[in-house]
Amino acid sequence: MTTEDAIEELMYQSAQNENINSERWQNGFLGQLRPFKRVLYEENYHLIMQALKVLAPELEKDFVDKRIISSVWGICHYARMWAIYPEGMLQSNNLITSEQISQIDDWLIDISYAASCLLDGAGDEEAFWNYIPNK
Repeated sequence: MTTEDAIEELMYQSAQNENINSERWQNGFLGQLRPFKRVLYEENYHLIMQALKVLAPELEKDFVDKRIISSVWGICHYARMWAIYPEGMLQSNNLITSEQISQIDDWLIDISYAASCLLDGAGDEEAFWNYIPNK
């Protein structure tokens, strides 16, 4: 995966890619939540983490591509708003199970921790200490 491929992946996962008719957009991390299809695609989490690994050198620079930050921020913010918060659209409408809420929360913790560590210059080992790649 190249740097541009990784940025593209994050943009699909965060529903920021302009190709809204793509399955990658519709079934991406945020796309799977709105409208919620009552299923979570674990592969999305792994694709995000793989993209962050590829983008580690970019995230450690003094000036980071806005598309990267916007995508990671959007994934974390909107997923929390829609799925994690009790007043969010998924919980308030009884569309999501407690197991799914816990799973999304775990994924968001890993994603935000990795991004934060990389932005702080902590390196790959610290950023991905808890991540177990999809086999």
